[in-house]
Amino acid sequence: MGANAAEIFRQWVEAGEATLPLPGSGATGKRWAGLARMGATDLAAARLAEGHADAEAVLAELDSPPPRPGELWGIWAAAPKTLTAEHTDDGWRITGDRPWCSGAHTLTHALVTAGDQLFRVRTADATPIAGTWPATGMARSDSGAMRFDRTPAEPVGGPGAYVGRPGFWHGGIGVAAVWFGGACSIAQPLYDLVAPDPHALAHRGAVEELLATGEAVFAEAAREVDAAPGADAEALALRVRAAVDRIAAAVLDHVGRGTGAGPLCANEAHGQRVADLTVYLRQGHAERDLARLGELAVRR
Repeated sequence: MGANAAEIFRQWVEAGEATLPLPGSGATGKRWAGLARMGATDLAAARLAEGHADAEAVLAELDSPPPRPGELWGIWAAAPKTLTAEHTDDGWRITGDRPWCSGAHTLTHALVTAGDQLFRVRTADATPIAGTWPATGMARSDSGAMRFDRTPAEPVGGPGAYVGRPGFWHGGIGVAAVWFGGACSIAQPLYDLVAPDPHALAHRGAVEELLATGEAVFAEAAREVDAAPGADAEALALRVRAAVDRIAAAVLDHVGRGTGAGPLCANEAHGQRVADLTVYLRQGHAERDLARLGELAVRR
């Protein structure tokens, strides 16, 4: 697990593994299965691959040129009000500091929000801010802050197009697919136990049910998206993300209780996966998302 996440990500892109069927294409289940597979392999590298795959989907949905061979893309859209955009005689420029920029030292290009407008930028025209990602979990995702100082930018879509498109919520489900892949790999030490006692077997049975439920959640969500790719998918995405958050948290608990401290202390890869998934799950908005889902349920 000490492997270079950026290099794994680069290899996936070069091999075409990070180029997945687009949401709503009729093969959405394969898209999410591919993201889960990468999440099960390496969560930090999968975080970067998910951003690249999502950027490809956004560019396609907003009729913008796709990534070229050799380019590594991501989406830096957290805290959109931290950046300002101005139109000059030389084109658009964006200025400000943007947190949570995964792949800060790796990506060649990024989709960046400033206000309600999405832009495409070359990352070489921005500067990573040192010391802004002192993380333990997901440390290898290199998700520090970036500084933009009148950085050249090209608009993608119109104002509000990034969050207003149906694919915005499809992308949110893609993140949950990576979470789910991480949970699947964390379960492995529980399945690997030799002659488990009845308590460990009970924990294994609980995990088996949880992971099967997760698979069913994604299968049904894929059917819904493929049947109506242009439909508002906010409630669907919030339901899937809440379910996977709960499933992953329960898997972490059952595996820890069923195997004890051994894998955490003696298996570096497992310990890193646990730390990574614990941090990555908090990319969700917890009770704020549940409150929004409750609001949508009343309206529905």
